[in-house]
Amino acid sequence: MILIEKYHPFNLRYFKFLVTVMMITLLGMVLILGWLSIKKIKEIVTDDFNQQQLLLAKHAASQIENSLDLLKRELTLLSLSPAIQYSEKPALKNRMNITFSSVKHEGVTEIKFIENKTKRTYRIIEGEKCFEDKIYEDDIEFLKWASVEENKGKILFTDISICEEIKEPQKLIMKMISPVWQISIDEAHPVATNQFSGALIFTVDVTHLVSKITKKIRSGKTGYAWVIDNKGIFLYHEEKSFIGQNAFEARAGKKPTISFARINEIQKEKMLKGLEGKSWYISGWHREVEGEIKKLIAYAPIKIANQQKNFIWSIAVVAPISEVEGAIHSIQSQQILLQGIIIVIILFGGIFINFILVTWSNILEKEVSRKTTELKKTEERYKNLVENAEDIIFTVDNEGKIVSMNKFGTECFNRNESEIVGRNISDIFVPDGVILMINIKHIFKTGESKQLTHRVTVDSKDFWLNTNLRALKDDKGNIYSVLGIARDITDRKKMEEQSYYTEKLASLGTLSAGVAHEINNPLTIILGFTDILLEKTPPDSDQYELLKTIEKHATNAKRIVEQLLSFARHKEPKKENVNINDCIETVLSIMNNTIKISNIEINKKLQEDLPLIVGYPEELQQVFFNIINNAVHAMKGGGVLSISTKYKNDWIEILISDTGSGIKKEHRQRIFDPFFTTKDPGKGTGLGLWVSYNIIKEHNGIINFETKTEEESNKTGTTFIIKLPKLFTLNNESG
Repeated sequence: MILIEKYHPFNLRYFKFLVTVMMITLLGMVLILGWLSIKKIKEIVTDDFNQQQLLLAKHAASQIENSLDLLKRELTLLSLSPAIQYSEKPALKNRMNITFSSVKHEGVTEIKFIENKTKRTYRIIEGEKCFEDKIYEDDIEFLKWASVEENKGKILFTDISICEEIKEPQKLIMKMISPVWQISIDEAHPVATNQFSGALIFTVDVTHLVSKITKKIRSGKTGYAWVIDNKGIFLYHEEKSFIGQNAFEARAGKKPTISFARINEIQKEKMLKGLEGKSWYISGWHREVEGEIKKLIAYAPIKIANQQKNFIWSIAVVAPISEVEGAIHSIQSQQILLQGIIIVIILFGGIFINFILVTWSNILEKEVSRKTTELKKTEERYKNLVENAEDIIFTVDNEGKIVSMNKFGTECFNRNESEIVGRNISDIFVPDGVILMINIKHIFKTGESKQLTHRVTVDSKDFWLNTNLRALKDDKGNIYSVLGIARDITDRKKMEEQSYYTEKLASLGTLSAGVAHEINNPLTIILGFTDILLEKTPPDSDQYELLKTIEKHATNAKRIVEQLLSFARHKEPKKENVNINDCIETVLSIMNNTIKISNIEINKKLQEDLPLIVGYPEELQQVFFNIINNAVHAMKGGGVLSISTKYKNDWIEILISDTGSGIKKEHRQRIFDPFFTTKDPGKGTGLGLWVSYNIIKEHNGIINFETKTEEESNKTGTTFIIKLPKLFTLNNESG
């Protein structure tokens, strides 16, 4: 009986012993886990702090690269100015003054143009307008480099040096040199000479350029940033005396008793090789505090493309580890206090808590089950709502990675969900994903919603989206994600563009008619006076022959103007019998001068007695005009324009061929799309072939093309094939 009482599991004393052992075990586990937790927290907080420093370094590196890209762009734009290329004074000086006012805030202290022909320079510095000066020894070397034709379009970066004019060690300069060739045109030079003109030089205060970004960086309470160039020279440092000094020597010079081997290795093996990362090192001071101080460092490269080699600068963000240890100590104290409370609770309330937990566990289990069921139903309803919406609905985290996207969105991008989720938004919403990323970063920073219209390309097709971006916040008001709802507005965008170009073309037609009328009036007067003079001049005289020549050419000009008026004049569409050959001849007569000036030979093979069709002659003339005009544009420098007609199997076939360069493969699927053009801006609307396609379709006809490029055949060119039925019934009309 005693043995049974002693070892029976429900014996009170045995139960107390068992509870005591469990409590001691539990307390030991709490202490061990607390110690492991503090250690892990220290690692996590330290790594997270250094990761934040790395983000600061990468952001600052990006800003510095953007500033340098801006200077390269301004230098290139200035070199393309006709005023610079042809030394057109005073336009040259005015253009340099304008550019200097734009770039001086980025650290440009001087702009210089070295003219090759006169070996003179034009300079502009702060506080002065552009003035002429002599050429210096360095200028001769730069001019020699710029005159090499293979350097055309490149930019040379010189090594960084101390400013010689003021001999200030803390002011470092670098020069950017761009060749200037006469490749642009203007009214005075309608044909570019392609001759070497000179060299443009930006003198950049590198210390100013770097410090305006770097000096604002603060990591924690006392952390700061510094920058070294590709030779290890400090371009910026919180310790002003370090600027211009070698980074491997400056620290040792200030504190020779401390070994800086670790930071020197980081600089040599990581930073100067263009790598990014994070680490730690021992320093001899931090701001006003001296002594051996362990610092956390994060570094990122600043890449500067150069025509000879890649200049790689590097920026580092550093802070003493005490910045982190203070936060860790606070967490540690809180955790120890919490552990003490837990121990007290375990010791004095274990049994009671166990009873309460057992009692409430059943109640909570039922409540959780009920809530879970409701949440699943609610989640399912919202999921169905999102998945079935005809908008692209997605969420993005603060790094720009897509967290989720609905089914409609994945179908729009022709990708599986696994191919989208986890990818950066700039990789999916091409090409304007960067714009979305900038706005998302702004939302994470300010919480403000954004709405923007942007372009996206899917399978080589462009679409326009109207996207609303808004912040998603947790219970504490912290933004954890950004919700995006994008709607396809491509059709509306095209309608707006179509309306704009339609109005523009209508205005052009009205202008053409007005100009034709203005030309017609003096032609009428010329013919009238010529007729009077012919009556007064003997037929066998030389003057009579000259007057007849004037009359002939003036009559021809009047005929062309009348045809242009007829072609440009708006008429209500009227169905009538149409002779295709006559339509082609009318268009060729209008374009006769253009064709001759373009040195193009016409090869016509028009079948006689071609059957008539029922249609709109003005619209068909528009089709032939558009295709012939494109053919003339394709044959730059001359060629052969072949036009043939024939009647075959109740179809009238028109072939219009050119000997141009052919249509590239990537453009062939889009040439009949509205507003698609391969011509330079201002030389085409992209509506010609689209209008032509619709006119032929309206006439129940077929339009197609065959083309060959240099990669496909030695004989290049394009042939448009138009087939029209002998008789047809207009869409939505009887006839």
